[in-house]
Amino acid sequence: MSKLKKKDYERALKGMQRELVDLARWVGETGTRIVVLFEGRDSAGKGGAINALREHLNPRQVRVVALAKPTEHEKSQWYFQRYVAHLPCAGEIVLFDRSWYNRAGVEKVMGFATADQVEAFLAAAPEFEKLLTDDGLTLVKYWLTCDQEKQEERFAERHQDPLKGWKLSPMDTAARENYDEYTEAREAMLRATHTHYAPWTLVDFNDQRRGRLTLIRDFIDRIPDGHVPPEEVPLPPLDGPPSKERFGLIEPLPGYRP
Repeated sequence: MSKLKKKDYERALKGMQRELVDLARWVGETGTRIVVLFEGRDSAGKGGAINALREHLNPRQVRVVALAKPTEHEKSQWYFQRYVAHLPCAGEIVLFDRSWYNRAGVEKVMGFATADQVEAFLAAAPEFEKLLTDDGLTLVKYWLTCDQEKQEERFAERHQDPLKGWKLSPMDTAARENYDEYTEAREAMLRATHTHYAPWTLVDFNDQRRGRLTLIRDFIDRIPDGHVPPEEVPLPPLDGPPSKERFGLIEPLPGYRP
């Protein structure tokens, strides 16, 4: 399949983002709670997909959760505890940029968790997610895929671009050497946690533009069609001519000059 052109991508994305605005309005009106997990290869495009999905949504309603590695205090807690604190209230959508599945992926492959801890997690995760969905929460789980050749291209771009250098970490370079191990870990994770009440969806992100559209289209289609018309906000004309800014104590900065 040929790479999606930018103009075609932007046109399709704009239409889907309008639908997302309607969807978010419905979520707010009905008190629905939604959690979306974004997992996948390093450099697959989780951040770009999340940004495309939430770009035009109210940040007070749609939150992104990207947790740092656990502190020593958090390591002593029940494994799922620090994630529970970020679950949505009524009318909210929470997007996890990586999630509790760290234990089945990076922690397993990089040796940050023992085999017993990983086994215990794979047994507990379906039970934890059953509690969430039985309580009415909508749980959507995405895993973003990309070939190692494409991953190498993106790592090289991060290495060379000072604006993207912050995305490249020692964990990323280690991932290069463990591509196949991550595949094995993913497949074990799917076998243990792909359930009818919280299924996984894999999305091809070799072409990130096409991948974003595929993911967003799937997300919109799986939420019930409950269009809520926007509230009509009156905007009458001003009583007089528009005012100009006036300043007393402090003046604005001089305008930028190239």
